[in-house]
Amino acid sequence: MTNARRGQGTAARLPRLPQVRLPELWTYEGVGLEPEGDHEGVGFREADFTGQDGATSRFIDCLFERCVLDDTGLGRARFADCVLDAPRGVGTGLAGASLRDVEIRDARLGGTQLHGAVLERVLVRGGKIDYLNLRSAVLKDVTFEGCVLAEADFGGATLERVVFRDCVLRRADLTGARLTDVDLREAAELDVAAGIERLAGAVVTPAQLLDLAPAFAAHIGLRVAAPGE
Repeated sequence: MTNARRGQGTAARLPRLPQVRLPELWTYEGVGLEPEGDHEGVGFREADFTGQDGATSRFIDCLFERCVLDDTGLGRARFADCVLDAPRGVGTGLAGASLRDVEIRDARLGGTQLHGAVLERVLVRGGKIDYLNLRSAVLKDVTFEGCVLAEADFGGATLERVVFRDCVLRRADLTGARLTDVDLREAAELDVAAGIERLAGAVVTPAQLLDLAPAFAAHIGLRVAAPGE
């Protein structure tokens, strides 16, 4: 058997990147978000949407630049061909939202609710996101690059063609997750707090496998001890 044949099937397929080309934008001059809003080609710059409700709104070809999203309600909203540049917020509600061809840059977010959301061709680059809730979400062609994800919850989520490149993935929960072509080899830090057995469908480096060995041993009840102990 050739080396090439032995290596078949070991590498994850790379995700497709979003192709966002924003048109000339209208400057947002509204007084706030409202449910079922319809926004196309709008530039939201340094807007404060704290506590506002934009549930089920549609955002097409939009830019969010340094916007504040504290407790902003965007459940079941649709984002397509959008850029979120340096968003800030705690408790942003995006449950059931749809993000397609979206770039998220240098985010500073905490407790973001994306459970049940669908992310397709999404790039998350830079920044730090704490306690990200992606339970039962669908992630397809998603790239996490140069960011910190602390205690992200992927419970019951479906991940297909997802890569973590130069990322810190700390205390991740993979309970019940389904992974296909998930590439963790370039993660700067890989720490799985729960659901270690759900890594089937992912690819890691030999060094990462050694780091994960204690978690695998604990999962199957394997006791590791030196002779005489």
